[in-house]
Amino acid sequence: MELGLEHDTMLAAYLLEPQRRTYELTELAADAGIGLAEGAAAKGDDKEDDGQLSLGEEVEAGLDPAEEARLVAALAEDQAPRVIGLGLESLMREVELPLIAVLAAMEREGLRLDAKRLAEVGAGFGARIDQLETEIYELAGEEFTIGSPQQVGRILFEKLELSRKRRGKTGFSTDARVLQQIRDEHPIVEKIESWRELTKLKNTYLDSLPDLIDPGTGRVHTTFNQAATTTGRLSSTNPNLQNIPIRSDIGRPVRACFVAADGARLLSADYSQVELRVLAHVADEQVLKDVFHAGEDVHAATAAEVFEISPDEVDVGQRSKAKMVNFGIVYGLTGFGLADRLNIPRKEAEEFVARYLERFPAVRRFREEVVERAQEEGYVTTLMGRRRPIPELRSGNPNTRRLGERLAVNTVIQGTAADIIKVAMVRCWARLREEQMATRLVLQIHDELLFEGPPEEMDAALELVKHEMTHAYELDPPLEVDAGVGTDWLGAK
Repeated sequence: MELGLEHDTMLAAYLLEPQRRTYELTELAADAGIGLAEGAAAKGDDKEDDGQLSLGEEVEAGLDPAEEARLVAALAEDQAPRVIGLGLESLMREVELPLIAVLAAMEREGLRLDAKRLAEVGAGFGARIDQLETEIYELAGEEFTIGSPQQVGRILFEKLELSRKRRGKTGFSTDARVLQQIRDEHPIVEKIESWRELTKLKNTYLDSLPDLIDPGTGRVHTTFNQAATTTGRLSSTNPNLQNIPIRSDIGRPVRACFVAADGARLLSADYSQVELRVLAHVADEQVLKDVFHAGEDVHAATAAEVFEISPDEVDVGQRSKAKMVNFGIVYGLTGFGLADRLNIPRKEAEEFVARYLERFPAVRRFREEVVERAQEEGYVTTLMGRRRPIPELRSGNPNTRRLGERLAVNTVIQGTAADIIKVAMVRCWARLREEQMATRLVLQIHDELLFEGPPEEMDAALELVKHEMTHAYELDPPLEVDAGVGTDWLGAK
C-alpha cells in the first residue's frame, strides 16, 4: 500500500508541537486562526470522542466532509512553511509519512495469541497470588488490603516499624523505589513486590487480552499511536504491548503466549544498547566508543574504568552500579538518584557519579552543552532534527529546572533512538516488499522489531533485517542488532 501522501496535518502538528495533548482538526485549525465556515459547525457534538487520532486520520465525528476538506487544505497551507522553516521536512517526508503505511499494515496483520496457553499462565499467576497473600498475612500478623498503599504503609511503617523513606500526600510512600530500598529489612517486602507485579500483569494482560482477540483472525490487533509522546517514540493501545515486562522472570511467560501462525516463525530483532551507542556518538566519548568497538561488556568495562581495575576484577556489585549509571546518565542521573535506586549511602553514590564523569569527560561536556543550548534556545533536537521545547528550564522553581535538565539530555538520546527505529521500520518493510518475501513486520516495542514469516525465509529475512536496522543511521560506534527465530515471541528472543 503506497499512500503517496504529500502532507498530514496531524503529523505536521505533532512535529511542530510535540507537547500538545490532542491533535483534533478543528482545534488545530482554530489555533492557526482558521475558523469554521458559517453554518458548518460540527454535527453530532453529543457523540463521545476520545481525542485519539491515529495513522494520519483527519476525520472528525460529525464534521461536514466539504468543510473538513477545506480545513485540512487551509491548515496544511499554514503548516508547510513552518515545517520547512524549522528543518522538519526530511523527518516528515522520509520518516513520519512513510511510517503511516507501515503501521497500518502492522495493525492489519496483528499477532496471534495462544488463548489456551494464556489461560494456563493466568491460572498459575492466580495460584501464586493466592499463596503470596497467605504468606503476607502470616508475616503481617493480620489480613489487610495489599492493593491499598495506605494499608501497606500502616503494616510496614507502623506495625513492623521499617525505615520510612519519602512522605507523600497520604502518608509515607510505598512505591516501587521505596520497597526496593527496604527490601532487606523484612521478608514481607519482597513478597509485596511480587504480589504487585503479578496482579498488575494478570489484570492488565492475562485477564483482558482474551477479549481483544479478533474472532475473525484469532489475532490481537494493537493500535499504534504515532503522535503520542514528546520524544518521538511510538505507543500502542488495546492492548498496550509496550509495557509487557521483558527482563523479569514474571513477565517472560506472557511473551510466550504470543505465537507464530501454524507453520510460520517469529523473528525478533533487538537493537543492542542503542541509547548508549547514541550517547557515545553525540558526546564523541572515545573511551565509550572503544568499548563498543572492542565488543566488550559495556557495564563491566564502565565499572573497570570508574574503579580503575581490570574488567576481570569487576564484581557483581560494581557492575550493577555501572549499569545503573550507564542507563541513568542519559536521563540526567544524579548522586541522589543513584543512592535512591541502589539503596546505598548518598556520599558513595555521589562519588561514583563524579568518578564516572571524570573517566568520561566528553559525556560531562555533552550534558552541560545540551542544557546550556536548551536554556538559550528553549528547545532541544535529535540527530534527525526532531524538536522538543523544554520550558521547564526557564522556571523559577529549582526542582522544575532540574527536571528540565534531565528532559533535555534524555530527549536528545531517547528521541534519536526513537527516530532510528522508525527509519529501520520503514526500510525493513520496504525491502521485504521489494524482495517479494512473505515475511512481514508485525510489532514494534521499544528497541525491538518482531517479524512473522515462513521458516524457509528466516535466514534471508534475518540477514535483510539486520542489514537495514544496522544501517538505519550511521553512528560511531555503529549500531548492532541481536536477532533470533522461534515459534513464539519468547523463543525468538
